[in-house]
Amino acid sequence: MDEVLGLTLAELTERLAARALSASEVMAAVLDRIAAVNGQVNAIVSLRDHDALMAEAAEVDAGPWRGPLHGVPMAVKDLVAVKGIRSTWGSPMFADYVPAADEVLAARLRAAGAILIGKTNVPEFGLGSHSYNPIFGVTRNPYDLSRAAGGSSGGAGAALACGMGWVADGSDMMGSLRNPAGWNNVYGHRPTVGLVPGDGQGDLFLHPLSTLGPMARNPRDLAALLEVLAGPEPGQPGGAPFVAGKLSGDIAGKRIGWLGDWGGAWPTERGILDLCRKALAVYEDLGCTVVDLAPPFPSDKLWDSWTTLRSWAVAGGQAAAWADPAKREMMKPAMVWEIERGMALSNEQIRQASAVRSDWFRAAARMFASVDAVAMPTAQVWPFPADWDWPKDIEGTAMDTYHRWMECVVPVSLIGLPCTAMPAGFGAGGLPMGVQLAGPRGSDGALLQLAAAYHDATRWPETRPPKL
Repeated sequence: MDEVLGLTLAELTERLAARALSASEVMAAVLDRIAAVNGQVNAIVSLRDHDALMAEAAEVDAGPWRGPLHGVPMAVKDLVAVKGIRSTWGSPMFADYVPAADEVLAARLRAAGAILIGKTNVPEFGLGSHSYNPIFGVTRNPYDLSRAAGGSSGGAGAALACGMGWVADGSDMMGSLRNPAGWNNVYGHRPTVGLVPGDGQGDLFLHPLSTLGPMARNPRDLAALLEVLAGPEPGQPGGAPFVAGKLSGDIAGKRIGWLGDWGGAWPTERGILDLCRKALAVYEDLGCTVVDLAPPFPSDKLWDSWTTLRSWAVAGGQAAAWADPAKREMMKPAMVWEIERGMALSNEQIRQASAVRSDWFRAAARMFASVDAVAMPTAQVWPFPADWDWPKDIEGTAMDTYHRWMECVVPVSLIGLPCTAMPAGFGAGGLPMGVQLAGPRGSDGALLQLAAAYHDATRWPETRPPKL
């Protein structure tokens, strides 16, 4: 990979600030890399015109310092509206939509000095942890092009693994910052819910299940992007400042709880648990204690609460489109299923689901009284064939929904915990897997510090895709 593309974000911005490297040189390196490999992985879509991007980079070089992302090319997840760039949400309903204004996230990236070059591919409306849609097709795993890259931030994860950028934005309702990070040998951080503001559209209070967040090839760059994305936003209840800091310091004495497959409740493909538990041994070498934890809450209650609240949220956002037969015809089956299920829920079912969520929050608080963080795999299966829509069974156990194979992300998502997905290494077939490290609300900095120490000891993302 090009020397420029192999820099960390901190190294890149330091050279840009010193004028030892120009934004034009950086842009040329990124566009050359995209031209060389994106045709194979299909991670970046709606790429802007080459000459227009080079002209914008030249303008950056001719002007003053713009901020912490000065001159850094970034492709934005295609679930975010970006002014002047085709933004589709992976849906035929928005196949030709070009927004006239930026959503909050895109505006913050621009204000920090980033040059927005295009979009990263997603599943339709972000549903399902496999990034394929009828507009752009499927994003493939850089480590095995026959396999999936995860989702919904699959395009972002694959682009980072291929060196088509230094950092990327993502969003996470049900593991969308964590599964693709694990499957692409990079890092993703789901922030504490409320740290990063949303798009500010529609209801602001009823559905706090999803959050925006950063992805990167190392935790320090992850934290730097989180600092840009976080912070209060006028007209929104969410958003709080985050200061990245240096993430240095001794982590000896920290206690990490291993939850594995939740006491056998989650079917998991062979090799995943062993690989993730081996990854945690790095912390033992760094002076931490890793302890096996019994399941702190019934898994069936978590799943029932999650699927109720998720369907309710999806229906709340998309029922109007579903009511139009022409638009409904364009929706994939998983979305129709979620909407119709959500519309059929009673007030009592929703209340009970929220009560279970509250019980789990209290149980999690008791759990964190004895450990600083808990660990689980980022997925229950290895990257599966790219031509599948979703895995129908795991080790002989049938999956009863399109997302049951991602049950391991639910404990974090249900109560808005911060969680850092880290590379755990590679299985016997050469496929990547990740381990997620979660903590109590507000522990984002502590988790990123743990991740930084782990990265310094392992440096897994430096194992590049062999064929790319």
